[in-house]
Amino acid sequence: MNYKLKRVLAVLVILLTVFGWYVTIFGLGDVMEPTKDKIKLGLDIKGGVYVVMEAQTDATGEELTELMNQTQAVIEERVNQMGLAEPVVTVEGQNRIRVELPGAEDAEEAIEQIGKTAQLQFALADGTVVLDGGNVKDATTGTSEEGGYAVDLEFDSEGADKFTDATQKAYSGTVTSTVEGVNNNAIMILLDDQIISAPSVSNGPISGGKCQISGGFSQEEAKNLAALIRGGSLPVELVEVTSSVQTAKIGFNALEQSIIAGFIGLALVFLIMLIGYRIMGLAADIALLLYVVIILNVMAAMGSVLTLPGIAGIILGIGMAVDANVIIFSRIREEICEGKTVRLAVHNGFQRAMSSVVDSQITTFIAAIILYQIGTSSVRGFAWTLMIGILASLFTAVLITRLYMSIISESKGLSKKGCYEVRKDNTASFQINRELHFVKYRKIFFSVTVGLMIVGLVFGLVRGLNYGIDFTGGTMIQVDMGKQVAVKDIEKSIEEYKLKPEIIYSGENNEEVVIRTMEALDSDQRAEVLGTLKADFGFTDDDVISQELFGPSVGKELRNNAIKAVLIAALCMLIYIRLRFSEWKFGGSALLGVLNDVLLVVAFYAIFHVQVNNPFIAGILTVVGYSINDTIVVFDRIRENMKYSRKGGTEELIDRSITQTLGRSLMTSFTTLIVMVPLFILTGEAVREFTLPLMIGVIVGAASSITICSPLYYSFSLRGRESKYLRESRKKEKKNKKQKAEK
Repeated sequence: MNYKLKRVLAVLVILLTVFGWYVTIFGLGDVMEPTKDKIKLGLDIKGGVYVVMEAQTDATGEELTELMNQTQAVIEERVNQMGLAEPVVTVEGQNRIRVELPGAEDAEEAIEQIGKTAQLQFALADGTVVLDGGNVKDATTGTSEEGGYAVDLEFDSEGADKFTDATQKAYSGTVTSTVEGVNNNAIMILLDDQIISAPSVSNGPISGGKCQISGGFSQEEAKNLAALIRGGSLPVELVEVTSSVQTAKIGFNALEQSIIAGFIGLALVFLIMLIGYRIMGLAADIALLLYVVIILNVMAAMGSVLTLPGIAGIILGIGMAVDANVIIFSRIREEICEGKTVRLAVHNGFQRAMSSVVDSQITTFIAAIILYQIGTSSVRGFAWTLMIGILASLFTAVLITRLYMSIISESKGLSKKGCYEVRKDNTASFQINRELHFVKYRKIFFSVTVGLMIVGLVFGLVRGLNYGIDFTGGTMIQVDMGKQVAVKDIEKSIEEYKLKPEIIYSGENNEEVVIRTMEALDSDQRAEVLGTLKADFGFTDDDVISQELFGPSVGKELRNNAIKAVLIAALCMLIYIRLRFSEWKFGGSALLGVLNDVLLVVAFYAIFHVQVNNPFIAGILTVVGYSINDTIVVFDRIRENMKYSRKGGTEELIDRSITQTLGRSLMTSFTTLIVMVPLFILTGEAVREFTLPLMIGVIVGAASSITICSPLYYSFSLRGRESKYLRESRKKEKKNKKQKAEK
């Protein structure tokens, strides 16, 4: 691509980025609404109700699948009648239904409406009920004589007789309709007192227990109507196992705080990149601005739901985008220090950095995929935004940053070494000039790590982990009391329910209280507890900020899924590393490093008694992906040095590889932490729960890639290459050197 065309593309990218930011914030008048208004907000931001209900049935296999689909269709019809915006009804697992109702205000009524058994009735046009869903044997999709789609009904013997009598009355003309829009000769089909179809009896009474409803249905319409009718005839009891009720009060506040924290973090990253990488940092900042635009507009276009954990995912994605740029810039600077021209250094730097960038991002992407597949809705929101962020960071780092770096390197005024923090003697301004010995002290590193794990294990066994209700099962109620109320007064108020609650303060001036109990209280029981509190402390329904229920079975399932997710993610990454590096020693070292990082994060939670809940799973899986990110970069340099620059022994080669990548590891970890620190400080508890394990994971991951994984690779290499004789010789040689030094 010639220089002029590159400049044109560079200008177009800047214009596109400015335009994208303008449209995202302000829109285009009547032509296009702001992108920020198109993004759907999750229940934790917008407020509303979600409930997971479990079908009480012995059905299995295809029978269970059909029953759950019928139940889903009935509930969808019911929640649509509530007049709420964008309700979501999905089958979760094999025998559960998940319902999300944004904007729902009366939680108890909503849950009661969702869970009650469907009532299907057939009635004449005057409202007289002639039979119910219990008389329906089957309802299937068929074709009418006119060639369109229709619904075929079959009744039991009692229903057949009743239906014959009803069609006789409808056809006789003796019935007068009392419902607007319904013909006198119609048979109304009602689900929960709502008309779902009102076909007319036009060809005489219908006998034999079978009939057909036609009328120009599409295949989907006929299928849905048949499912609703079958659902009425095959009711299944639903039991509430998990639910959450949140007002928008806590969500919007957290959203505003998260956005402010995000902009602060982004501004700090821009500043750090400019200070640390000069003109290269400017190219990265342009790419990052486009990155944010891409993320927001892709989410809006795909109808993604933005949750508070999703915001944390976007922020972490910014750190990943910075990481890709830092890897590239470090390579370019190394090439300049070797005496190459800036233009050649940029070209070679991108080529040599690509394997590290792609490998590190893909390993994190694998963790995000597993997280999305196994996690619950809030965790999936985090994983989804992280996946979009990884793809966007690859695009902006590989294409956009490269475009601007290519233009800069060909510019006479900007191709001076000083613009890249390289002195005239070809040494970098920020460079570690001494060779550091990490492998030599590997036993110390291993001992410290194992020691921390043992301390964490002792705390975990003696005191136990601080499991939240997500894992144990239980109930949480958060209320704005309007004033600070003594904990003992709240305990006395609800002591009759024998809940053994944990009560903590929250909000400004400790005017909010959070009541947690290991008892799984259904909607009626929660309403009773709240009724007692309202009577004693005088707050209203509007002051109930949130309610959550996790059944014991859900908590057990969550723990099992967390273990399964870590194992699957680790196995997938092990296979990927084996394929990319062609040595199990690399994969085994990386896998043990991941295990080390997970155990250290768990030890941190045990020692400091931090609550282990649903966000903890997202944090652990992100630690799995992000910690291996650093390890892959170091391993990539070891592999490269083995191929092109094998000076000295294995120990010297590994130390040199770590030293060469140390600046990059510190910079990328620092920038990722900088993005998350404002998020942790300025936001509320909901977002902090996600950012804490991420921050700990970034620190642990950066340390382990240097002090654990690479020394482990060295240990594996020794055992694979040295015979017993050579190992003994090496020990004697070290012993002789030590004795000479002492003399």
